[in-house]
Amino acid sequence: MFVIKYRKIFYWISGLLMGFSLLSILVWGLNFGIDFTGGSLLEVSYTSARPAMNTLQSDLSSLNLGQFSIRPVGDNGYILRTKNLSEPERQEVVAKIAGPNPESMTVKQFNTIGPILGDELRGKAILSIILVILAIVFFITFAFRKVSEPVSSWKYGLVAVVALIHDVIVPTGFFAILGHFANFEVDTLFVTAILVILGFSVHDTIVVFDRTRENLKHNGDAGPRRSFEEIVGRSVSQTFTRSINTSLTVVLSLIVLYFLGAESTHNFALVMLVGIIAGTYSSIFLGSPLLVTLEKWQSRKK
Repeated sequence: MFVIKYRKIFYWISGLLMGFSLLSILVWGLNFGIDFTGGSLLEVSYTSARPAMNTLQSDLSSLNLGQFSIRPVGDNGYILRTKNLSEPERQEVVAKIAGPNPESMTVKQFNTIGPILGDELRGKAILSIILVILAIVFFITFAFRKVSEPVSSWKYGLVAVVALIHDVIVPTGFFAILGHFANFEVDTLFVTAILVILGFSVHDTIVVFDRTRENLKHNGDAGPRRSFEEIVGRSVSQTFTRSINTSLTVVLSLIVLYFLGAESTHNFALVMLVGIIAGTYSSIFLGSPLLVTLEKWQSRKK
């Protein structure tokens, strides 16, 4: 199949995506929300036309809030993120946002997270992603333990790790870009989306690997024996349509969720959308071709 034949092209595409994503993370970093940094979040809505965002930013700049961000939510509201606010400071901020008509504004939510809790959440988020990747590797190694020729079972796990790292770095880099240019924030929903992406991506990868295992098992039963490269290419061809169709149904659902869902789920849907596309790409165009490359390296050494 062309995926295996032109695997070096797909390696370059994956390399460029990961390189650009890593560069974005290193240069701009991630715009962590108050879930990870600590601070206060205030969401308000207006019964009449909401004030211009520039006006609110100018009014809030006169307060001692330090760095803050404000963005529109829905058709008539704003979300304000600031440092930890005391009760007097909160009242002062609410008065500024309300303007001359306080009765036209409603505070929908106000949350405060301390910096210690934020650091703890950040550490647990990173740990959870690492543990999920390790658990997936151990499972794949165990599931393919009877596969020893021509590629050992642990190498299937190794290839899965490369694909999963790709699936984490690409959406993370994408959000680093959005955080720099559009003030998108990384919160606990982002971590949840990454964990879902890992599960979905490895599902696609295992489908291809499992078909490869079955074709290896019956190689030569009904004709001449095929090379490992031919078997992997055949396995990808047999599962290609299934993988694309499965991912496409999820992508369509996420597009609907992004445009028609609640404002609070927009970032979650966007991360999932980028991650599912990246995961589908890595399962088809990165994971299986890497098995062939490992087998060829192994043959050269012998």
